[in-house]
Amino acid sequence: MKNKSLVSVEFDPANPPPLTERQKVELERLAALSDDQIDTSDIPEADEDFWSRAERNRFFRPVKQQLTLRLDADLVAWFKAQAPAGKGYQTAINRVLREHVEAHRVPRNVSS
Repeated sequence: MKNKSLVSVEFDPANPPPLTERQKVELERLAALSDDQIDTSDIPEADEDFWSRAERNRFFRPVKQQLTLRLDADLVAWFKAQAPAGKGYQTAINRVLREHVEAHRVPRNVSS
């Protein structure tokens, strides 16, 4: 027997429905609040202990792009020497580049 009170709705996150005027007004009102006006009493404080244990999402796998890259021979030799049996040196180079980019990334303006 089919449940007639059950409603099925499909939602495509890549193509959400347009906001209503009421939703737009509410978002504008919230965006206008200063940080000290926002009630965060139901959100636990993210203290230093939290951040010391934080890690990048272990399931995050950025899309890799294959390319030809010319590096100084001594750099390649150094990375190969650090890797067991010379394997994984390209991943190590990628990690060093990623750390450099993260250290020099300019924070995005969340409000825009």
